[in-house]
Amino acid sequence: MNKKGFIFDLDGVIVDTAKYHFLAWKQLANSIGIDFSEAQNEQLKGVSRVRSLEKILEWGNTSLSEDEFMRLMGLKNDNYLNYINGMDESEILPDVTKILNTLIEKEQGIALGSASKNARSILTKVNLLEKFQSIVDGNDVSKAKPDPEVFLIGAQLLQIKPEDCIVFEDSVAGIQAANAAHMIAIGIGENDVLHEADFVFKNFTEISITFIEDIISGKIKKEPKNLSIDN
Repeated sequence: MNKKGFIFDLDGVIVDTAKYHFLAWKQLANSIGIDFSEAQNEQLKGVSRVRSLEKILEWGNTSLSEDEFMRLMGLKNDNYLNYINGMDESEILPDVTKILNTLIEKEQGIALGSASKNARSILTKVNLLEKFQSIVDGNDVSKAKPDPEVFLIGAQLLQIKPEDCIVFEDSVAGIQAANAAHMIAIGIGENDVLHEADFVFKNFTEISITFIEDIISGKIKKEPKNLSIDN
């Protein structure tokens, strides 16, 4: 049997917690007099909380003491946790469960690779925790995407070689991390944003069981990148 490792990002791939991150960051930025747009929020996808706050301060040309910086990081997380506290299975994005169940049925390796420090809590709330053999989150890594550390640890925990792993990601940083790890990078989102991925689907409803089977069998491999972003 061919066994591959399928590594999923969390935010924007399994559940749409990106909207809650946006609301929490906007609430924080506005509280210190900085405007914050959805376009700016896109640049924070897959980025650590520390670096996200640093970027917001840069955009607002604002500096803070270390104590205030740490206080605001905690405040952002509290605001975010208040939003996600009410999550349930209805928040799982379309056909994610179908793909996970297919991979379980085919005895494939399944891991989570997320920058979120709340990953286990969220998976528990939406009743998906037991579907993952390994979870690597923001508590387990020292380097943020686009560094491949999170995915390499995921592969190691699954005991599957990186080149036999497939990553589902919705962020540019995450796709770059998957490429750096020499894994098949599947973008979930818009092709013009995620053009560095090997394949891009708007969401999991576009991913067929045949496509998954072809990856498992080795019919679909990681191809050398075409430098044209039109493809």
